[in-house]
Amino acid sequence: MATTSAVRAQGLFRAYDDFVAVNGIDFDIQVGECFGFLGPNGAGKTTTMRMIYRTSPVGGGTLEIFGRDASGQGADRDLKAMMGVVPQLDNLDQEMTVTENLTVFARFYGMSKKDRQTRVEEMIEFADLVDKRDSLVETLSGGMKRRLMIARGLLGDPKLVILDEPTTGLDPRARQRIWEKLSELRKRNATLILTTHYMEEAERLCDRIAIMDAGEIVALGSPRDLIQAHVSKHVVDIRLGFDGDAKALKPLYGDAKRVEELQDRVLLYVDDAESLIARVAHEFPELDALVRQATLDDVFLKITGRGLDG
Repeated sequence: MATTSAVRAQGLFRAYDDFVAVNGIDFDIQVGECFGFLGPNGAGKTTTMRMIYRTSPVGGGTLEIFGRDASGQGADRDLKAMMGVVPQLDNLDQEMTVTENLTVFARFYGMSKKDRQTRVEEMIEFADLVDKRDSLVETLSGGMKRRLMIARGLLGDPKLVILDEPTTGLDPRARQRIWEKLSELRKRNATLILTTHYMEEAERLCDRIAIMDAGEIVALGSPRDLIQAHVSKHVVDIRLGFDGDAKALKPLYGDAKRVEELQDRVLLYVDDAESLIARVAHEFPELDALVRQATLDDVFLKITGRGLDG
């Protein structure tokens, strides 16, 4: 019977000397799903990803990839052949052309020359780099290089694609194009696992998200479910400026389900913001206030007590 799980872990553990990086976590990523690992720096998400794509040994617990035991070090070549990995850092050969970079990498998969040429052309088209096929990589923009990295990770037609910070350092337009390319992968029923520091990216791409902190999964669910479970529908964001005093706003706190006092603002979490905004306008007309939908950033702030970069 075919498994519906792409990656399944039970009690997954990894320690470095006395430091526990991943502390006995459980997760089950379904075939065709886009699954995100999010967390502050040092939360354990990178170590988890490295155990999945076989560059870090499993320290304890069990790990299965498409129903095959991946806890030990055996059969690594077969497991890796199922995966395409897109690392965070650019490790393309800058002095080769787009076509040469893909062709050299395609040789690792043992394709015939004809199949290799066909696959390279498919990936150049997928990455929207047809007009740059003969350009040196060093002449490409950051967005083009990132698309080339993703194309390279897909050369072997992997069943599982692992993306570490796929759009870090890109401008909004380039990020949007990467999102479109990842959406195309979903249509091919590829399973995607990603880490990101962009909440908008996680909300747009991920079916489910595991929020990690201190080596543990502290929340798991779809972006919508996480927002509904942990924060209110709306956030009233009152800007104080760096010299402002939140104490003056305490009479408003009773209208909120939760309050976060930050350095330059106060966040009031409410299900109905209309009446609260009216109070702010009447009692504190000198302050700027806006209403927005609650986001994963708000979930992070509540669960971990800090932002994603904390």
